[in-house]
Amino acid sequence: MSNTTGGLELWRGFSFSFRPGIDHLYLNVNTAVTAMYTPGGLLDSICSLLNVRDVNALRGRISPNAAHQIGSFLRGLTMYMRHRGIQGKRKVAVKGLTKVALDKESFEWVDPNKPNGQPEKITIAEYFRKRYGVTLHYPFLPGLIGRKNSVFPIELCEVSDNQRFRGKLDDKQTADMVKFACQRPNQNMERITDILRDLNLGREATVNAFGIQLPTELSKVDARVLPAPTIFYGQNSRLPSFTPDGGAWNMRDKCVCKPGIPLRYWAVMILADRRTVPENKAQAFVTTLVNMCNRSGYRIDTPHPPIVYSNLNANISSEMQKVFNEIRHPPNELPQLILVVLPSTNTQLYQTVKNCAYTTLGIQTQCMQAKHMHKPNNDQYCANLCLKINVKLGGVNQILPEPVMQEMLIGKPTMFLGCDVTHPAPGEQGKPSIASVVGSTDYMGTRYAATLIQLQSREELVSKLQEAIVRHLKLFYKYTKSKPQRIIFYRDGVSETQFAQVRDRELLDIQRACASLEREYAPSITFLAVLKRHNTRFFPMGRDGDRTGNCVPGTVVDRGITMPMFQDFYLFSHAAIQGTSRPTHYYVLHDDTGFSMDAIQRLTYHLCYTYAICTRSVSLVPPVYYAHRVADRARCHLVDMGVSFEEASSMTSGYYGGVGRDAASIRENTDVKIITTHRHLDETMYFM
Repeated sequence: MSNTTGGLELWRGFSFSFRPGIDHLYLNVNTAVTAMYTPGGLLDSICSLLNVRDVNALRGRISPNAAHQIGSFLRGLTMYMRHRGIQGKRKVAVKGLTKVALDKESFEWVDPNKPNGQPEKITIAEYFRKRYGVTLHYPFLPGLIGRKNSVFPIELCEVSDNQRFRGKLDDKQTADMVKFACQRPNQNMERITDILRDLNLGREATVNAFGIQLPTELSKVDARVLPAPTIFYGQNSRLPSFTPDGGAWNMRDKCVCKPGIPLRYWAVMILADRRTVPENKAQAFVTTLVNMCNRSGYRIDTPHPPIVYSNLNANISSEMQKVFNEIRHPPNELPQLILVVLPSTNTQLYQTVKNCAYTTLGIQTQCMQAKHMHKPNNDQYCANLCLKINVKLGGVNQILPEPVMQEMLIGKPTMFLGCDVTHPAPGEQGKPSIASVVGSTDYMGTRYAATLIQLQSREELVSKLQEAIVRHLKLFYKYTKSKPQRIIFYRDGVSETQFAQVRDRELLDIQRACASLEREYAPSITFLAVLKRHNTRFFPMGRDGDRTGNCVPGTVVDRGITMPMFQDFYLFSHAAIQGTSRPTHYYVLHDDTGFSMDAIQRLTYHLCYTYAICTRSVSLVPPVYYAHRVADRARCHLVDMGVSFEEASSMTSGYYGGVGRDAASIRENTDVKIITTHRHLDETMYFM
C-alpha cells in the first residue's frame, strides 16, 4: 500500500479470469493496482483534496470550483457518523454542500425535551450542541446535504474502510499510480507464482468436483521473433538507411526523409513573465531550435521570429489573436506556426490554446514547457520539436523501404485506417463519447488526415462511419491520384464480446462508403480489432529477454493461448523502458485480401517503426496510435458538457448541488455529428 494525494491510497492486488485457448481453458492471473479512499476522518481527506494543511484556511474559501472537487470525491462514497444519539454505522448519502456555514445555516426546531415547547430558530451548529451535546470545532465550514435535505457536519463524518475510488485521477495521482504499479518482469512473475502457490486452487473441492486441474506453475508457450525492418531517412543523412537494434535509435547525423513546407511565417508566444523566461534565454532557445531544424533537413527561413509575452490571466484566445496578428506574411500566404511556451503542464490552459488554434485561427501550434528554455544544451529536445513541426507542416520523418512495402502490399494502392472510441471518465454521466478515424493519404502509410465524430454517451458503435470513410477515400485519391484497392482497418476501443456486432456493422459501413462513390468499386478489406487493455503477460525464459527482462521487440505469440474462434496474435512491437511490457492483442475479424497471418504480423510490426514523432518502435500500430491522439485532442474542441458538482438553488438558503443536469436529458440532446476543425488544418497532421 502507498499513500497519494487527495485523500486516496494505492493498493496492490490480483486479477483472475478464465480464457479459452486452442486446446485448454486457461486461468489468466495478473498483478493489479487500484486507488482506494483513505479511511478515517472525512475532514482530513477534504483538506488533502484541496491541498490545505490547516482547516482554518478553509474559512470562507469553499468556492464553486472547490465544491465541484468535493462533489466528485464524494460521489458513491459510503460514510458513517459517530456521535451521541446515533449508535453504530449510519450510511450517509450526500448530494451537495450548504452554501453557508453551519453557524449561519438555520432552521426552526422544537426541543423534544421541552413539553409543549415553541419552535425556535437555531443554527445547525447550535442544534448539534443542544440535541447531542456536540460542540463543533469548525462551525465555519459548510455542511453535507443528504436525503430529505438533512445536514451533516463534515467533521463528524468518517470514511469507511475498503472503498475503491472510481473517479478520474489527477496528474499527480496518475504519476504516483504509474510509479507504484511499475515492477520489473521478474518481480511481477514472482508475485504471480507466489499467489498461485498460496491459493493452491487445484486442491479446492469445488474445482475438483468439476474435474478441473489447476497447476501452480505458469504455462509455457512457443514464440518467435520477427526481424526489424530497414528504416530510411533523408539522403543527406550520414547513414540514410539502417536497421534499428532493440527497437530504438536517435536523430544524430540524420535528416528527415521529406521536409515539410519551409517555416517562414511564425512567432513565439510566451505565457510566462520575463523573470521566469528572460528574453535572452528565449532567443537563445529559438536559435538552438532553428539550427537543429536546419541540420535535420527541415528549413526555417525566418531565424528571428517575433517573441511575444502574453498575459496568462487574460483571455487566452484574445492573446493568441494578438500573436497571430504579429506574424508578418504576404497577402497570398498564411501564418504557419505559433510556438507556445507554457508555464506548467496545466491541462485546461493547453486545451484552451489548442481549441483556439483548431477552431478559430487555423494555425499550427507547437507547445512546450518554459523549463526547457533554461537548459543550455537542449539539442535532443529541439530535435524532438523538429520532428513534430516537420510533420505538422507536411513533411515525413522516416519511411520503410518502398520495395518492401510494395512486396507486403502486393503492389496494390493501400489505405490504412485507424479508429478508436473513447468514453467519459467514470462518474462523468451524460458527456458524449468521441470516435476518431484516421486515414492514410499516401502510398507508404506515413501521412494521415483525421475525422472526429461526436457520439451518444457510452456508445460503442461508430455512427456516421460511412460518411467519414467517404471523406478519407476522397483524400487518398486527392493526394495519390489513385483509388485504394486494399483497405486495412485497425479498430480499437471495443471489447471481445462486441467483436461480431462491431465487425458486421462497421464492415458494412466501409463497403457502403466505397459503393457510394462508384457502384462497382469494392476494394478488398482487412478488418482487425486491436486490444491493448488486457491482463495477459509473457515472461521470456533464460536469456531470451532484453536488458530489462522483457520480451524483445518483434516477439509474436500466435499459438496455444490464442482464441479458438478467431485468428489472433500477441505482438511485442516496442522495447519497454521500465516495468513489465504489455503486448498488443490483434484479432483478424475479416480478411478478403488473401493475406497470410505471417504477412499481417510482419506488416503490423513494420508499421510500428513509422510513428512520425518518435525514434522508437511503438507499442500500437500507428493508425490506432494516431486515432488515440486525435480522440485526446477532441477535448480541445468541445465545451464542458459535464454533470459536475455545479451550483444550484434550493427552497431555503440554497446549496451547491451534486446532481447537476439530468444525464438522460443530456444524452437525448447530444447530437451525433462530425466535429470539424479549421479548414486550414483539416487535412494536416495537426494532432501530432
